[in-house]
Amino acid sequence: MAILEPSLFDDLDDASELAADARAEADVAAGRLVSHEAVSRWLESWGDGAPAPRPKCGE
Repeated sequence: MAILEPSLFDDLDDASELAADARAEADVAAGRLVSHEAVSRWLESWGDGAPAPRPKCGE
């Protein structure tokens, strides 16, 4: 059996995780979001040779 090397995801930094969660919650509360539908349309446009502009918050 192969021995797995540790990855950068093995060491959790609880303070950083809490800070990132707080920033994300503040963004949601302020409406700084891009909808799943807008991101999906953008990604689908990559395959047609004419990619759409990146969606912005509120779309």
